[in-house]
Amino acid sequence: MAKSLPYHEQIAIKDNEKLKALIKELPKFVSDFFREIELRTSSRTRIAYAYDLKVFFDFLQKSNPIFKEITLMDISVNMLDKLKTVDLEEYKEYLKYYNNASNTEHINKERGITRKLSSLKSFYKYYFKREMIETNPAELIELPKIRDKNIVRLDLDEIVMLLDSVENGDLLTTSQKYYHNKNKVRDLAILTLLLGTGMRVSECVGIDITDVDFKNGGILIHRKGGNEVVLYMSEEVEEALANYLEERTHIIAETKSENALFLSMQKKRINVRSVENLVKKYANQITPLKNITPHKLRSTYGTNLYRETGDIYLVADVLGHADVNTTRKHYAALDDERRRSAKDKVQLREKKKD
Repeated sequence: MAKSLPYHEQIAIKDNEKLKALIKELPKFVSDFFREIELRTSSRTRIAYAYDLKVFFDFLQKSNPIFKEITLMDISVNMLDKLKTVDLEEYKEYLKYYNNASNTEHINKERGITRKLSSLKSFYKYYFKREMIETNPAELIELPKIRDKNIVRLDLDEIVMLLDSVENGDLLTTSQKYYHNKNKVRDLAILTLLLGTGMRVSECVGIDITDVDFKNGGILIHRKGGNEVVLYMSEEVEEALANYLEERTHIIAETKSENALFLSMQKKRINVRSVENLVKKYANQITPLKNITPHKLRSTYGTNLYRETGDIYLVADVLGHADVNTTRKHYAALDDERRRSAKDKVQLREKKKD
């Protein structure tokens, strides 16, 4: 029997096929842009660019008289010079609310608009630098100001309650308990892993059995962009994984999932949506107002690691942040908390006795 490809290679092939299909829906000259950015961007980033550019060209055909009379495939690179800053300002306004070709409603807030405009800026910059167009109106478009969101995380007592809930299932409904009894060892391993390493949910579902190294206490994961990194496990994480692996060895997985660590009820590799749902199911019983997701568990780990070490560079490295300023922004409140704790540490004079 042929050995199935590693999960990250399967995903890379699927992403490549998806990207090719998306590029075929765009003007022919656009393929030059994607060829140039291939070596410095991930496949997911290029797919996002393709979606964003499709929105842009759909807008032009709906709203701009110059582009209405020709097919998408007949749009040429020199036609970009016909667009002025005001045209792109109209596009920026359009992004707040629009219907796509299949009449699906889309609403973008600041972050969504910023991403799509950033894609357009990169697109224009490529052709302008290569002197294939004479103007670059995208450079003059200001990005929306993004308001910082409060970081939602679990408190220490909530972590204990969450893991206890996964172990005993006392707070679940009758129907939930049926599935809980079948999956509780797996679910406990997943939540302990997310809370104990800070890995992304996409990294978690991509773990193969052969990626777990109990001898050295490490797990090999594939980061965004294709980098391989070893994250190290605490004793709690090791114990939860060992318990699940003992159970996993008795399960015969479906084709292409033979080496997957975490399996679904259908004996296939568990997917991101399923992990999101199981986190929500357990967390809603503990703290329904916080809307806990796998990413919030990641923030919880980052918070705890920073509190224990005070090392922002270590936190950035373990979480896989390319820019330490991203990490610093997320944990700025903790910096303030540490500074406040310093106010009574240095005593200048002994207190006078009454």
